[in-house]
Amino acid sequence: MSQFIPAILAGGKGERFWPLSRRQRPKQFLSLDGSGRSLLQSTADRLLGLAGGWDKLWVVTSALIADGVREQLPELPQENLLVEPQGRDTAPAVAWATLEMAKRHGEDAIAGFFPADHWIGDRKAYEATLNAAISLAKTEDAIVTLGIQPSFASTGYGYIEQGEAVGKYGDLQAYQVNRFTEKPDLETATQFLQTQRYSWNSGMFIFRTQTALKELQIHAPQILELLQSKGKDAYGELEKKSIDYALMEKTQKAYVIPADFGWDDLGDWNAIERLMKGDRDNVELATHINKDTQGSILYASNKDEVIVTIGMEDTVIVRDGNVTLVVNKNRTQEIKQVLKSLQNNPNLEQLL
Repeated sequence: MSQFIPAILAGGKGERFWPLSRRQRPKQFLSLDGSGRSLLQSTADRLLGLAGGWDKLWVVTSALIADGVREQLPELPQENLLVEPQGRDTAPAVAWATLEMAKRHGEDAIAGFFPADHWIGDRKAYEATLNAAISLAKTEDAIVTLGIQPSFASTGYGYIEQGEAVGKYGDLQAYQVNRFTEKPDLETATQFLQTQRYSWNSGMFIFRTQTALKELQIHAPQILELLQSKGKDAYGELEKKSIDYALMEKTQKAYVIPADFGWDDLGDWNAIERLMKGDRDNVELATHINKDTQGSILYASNKDEVIVTIGMEDTVIVRDGNVTLVVNKNRTQEIKQVLKSLQNNPNLEQLL
């Protein structure tokens, strides 16, 4: 029987959650849903049962935050933590981890890759979807991705077009992938939704290790061969490349299972509103004195601090340490540009 080895991809910076997310305290270490568990811990919680325990759960992270991962997940075996010497996007991370899994667990092992910063609403439906993907990867020479049922015409997500149906796994229909499309404009995204053939690309992948290694040899040999010969010492020579671009957009063995288990990739502060607003005028994760303020998100790390607003609308206000962020909700993507300017200022670099 094939083993299922899930790996959490936990090397990201989460820059659009600055100033709460910093170099030593990235987004995946934060609790953003009121559960008291960090995003990384919640991801591990969801995968442990399917993995059969800590011995089969892996994490790939960066050298900068490896100690933080160990603190967050003290039960994780040391040998299951792969520490990248430098960030090279997801293709090297997935290729290196898959090589190591194949060495330790064999080429019939079913590997799964999961970003550390997702919110999942319905855990039972999530597990059913993963079990369907594992079954498909066991029976077909398939690289399976989970597609998310779109709830609106998002221009911030990639899309997967489903092709020919290949059968049901559990209660879920699986399809060959026709194509991947990077973040489209609004008109294109609207057209995608009207066809009912598209799902959002969740960035979650399940495959037999030998299947992925064969496909990487065909489509990304420069990444695979360097890692085969040098392991993590190859990172200085690897170019930055996502697994979507390096493999998923090129392989003929991509399959998708469209799913609906309540999902958000928690990309920026607006995700907090999607999760927590309900019927309230504002999302208040701070002591907030409010006069005529609506549609806003307020957060303070120190609960002794008070945020006072008068006549604000559609605004994000975040207090953390010695930084206050005030930004229009529609411009949170620009936080990354601000961080680039901080990098170039020696007097402010410590704020990153």
